[in-house]
Amino acid sequence: MRRLATFAVLPCSLALFIALAPVASADETTPPPTTIVPPPTGTEPPTTTEPLPKLIQPGVTIGGLLVGGLTRQEARDLVEERFGAPITLVAPGKQVRVTPQELGAAAYVSKAVKTAVRVRREGFQVPLRVDVANTRLERFLAALGKETDREPVDASLTLRRFTPVAHPSSPGRRLMRVVAAQKLSLAIRKHERSFELPYQTLEPKVTEKDLGKAIVIKRGSNQLLYYNGDKLERSFRVATGQSSYPTPLGEYEIVTMQRNPWWYPPQGSAWAEGAKPIPPGPGNPLGTRWMGISAPYVGIHGTPDAASIGYSASHGCIRMLIPQVEWLFKQVDVGTPVFIVAA
Repeated sequence: MRRLATFAVLPCSLALFIALAPVASADETTPPPTTIVPPPTGTEPPTTTEPLPKLIQPGVTIGGLLVGGLTRQEARDLVEERFGAPITLVAPGKQVRVTPQELGAAAYVSKAVKTAVRVRREGFQVPLRVDVANTRLERFLAALGKETDREPVDASLTLRRFTPVAHPSSPGRRLMRVVAAQKLSLAIRKHERSFELPYQTLEPKVTEKDLGKAIVIKRGSNQLLYYNGDKLERSFRVATGQSSYPTPLGEYEIVTMQRNPWWYPPQGSAWAEGAKPIPPGPGNPLGTRWMGISAPYVGIHGTPDAASIGYSASHGCIRMLIPQVEWLFKQVDVGTPVFIVAA
């Protein structure tokens, strides 16, 4: 009996796929399968974050200086820079820049910054305490006063070709050191950076209105010239000192004025030894008027001895005729300058 071959019956679609599939050549190499390596399974270390520095609350000030939003160190640097800035001291015609430390001032910056950092309220005003060493401040002002103080200058007259020439007066000044120390210390504590120093004005004793009148005595020619300003008002013939008792040369002023004076013998003068005082009257050697000048025992006076006028005949004084000395007496005052020259 004859056997029949057995064939499996495949579906049509599968048969078609097999028939169409390409057959690999023996020379072709099959690429290796792609391998995906998984990441290591170990635990990564955590990322470390630096803590942010603590900032001062917004609007906070130290000694009036805004430090809000700054760190402790930033605030400290800013306050120290501000406090250490020079102060301008204003004196007449001069300005001096000096640091607070040179004036003996010290600020408690660390304490103020520490307070500002702790504040939790915006806009808080932290005071900056400042101490001032008064001794150091006073020493500084004393040294400054020596540089800036000025003595007053009196108006004066000098001779130029035997004619008086006026020189104006000028006021002086003196630093008011006690007041300056008190006010400057307060200004430093208030963190002011400009301070006008207080000065006292010193008025001259002699001003231009006190000038104008002057007497010029020419010893060599025995003349007295009376000036009002630079104008010659009158000239007189006079008697001056003998060669053994010369009238002194120089610049003087009238220091005393007397009507109907007594005459007293000059002490220590050999020529007047044994003489007694003479009261006012016709025999008085001083006449009716006496204008003593700042040279010892020397003055301008009248004389009953009219014959001596025009000569070097006195014991140093300047003699005038009585009517003339009475006229001159009315024109001058204590303080009127007297110039005695050799001409």
